[in-house]
Amino acid sequence: MNDPSKAWDGEQVRKWLDRRFEASRLDQAAADRRGYEAQDDYDKAAAEEWVCRALIAAHCTDEQSAFAAQIKKLVGQEDYRATGIYDDARFQRHVRGQLRKLAKMTKANEGFEKTLRYQ
Repeated sequence: MNDPSKAWDGEQVRKWLDRRFEASRLDQAAADRRGYEAQDDYDKAAAEEWVCRALIAAHCTDEQSAFAAQIKKLVGQEDYRATGIYDDARFQRHVRGQLRKLAKMTKANEGFEKTLRYQ
């Protein structure tokens, strides 16, 4: 599932999720201040926050296979509930995009070392 020379690091994944969660909160606040033209940015940041919160709450980051299974379970959901978003369809699309991004990162076991706010 991953490169044998690079072991799965659950602590690094948790750190990455925490940092992305905080960054998404800041992005939502910035988009909210910018107003109407930034509604898509707000929904995108809210989707990232939703994904990070769901994966942090699942406590499945210690094993790569368990983390991948949780992502697959979330992808299989038909509806993602959130309050305060502007467009439900756009939010759903952004959540699925974030989950696909995380699925690729998990499968390749790379990208979790990038913890800067802007990626």
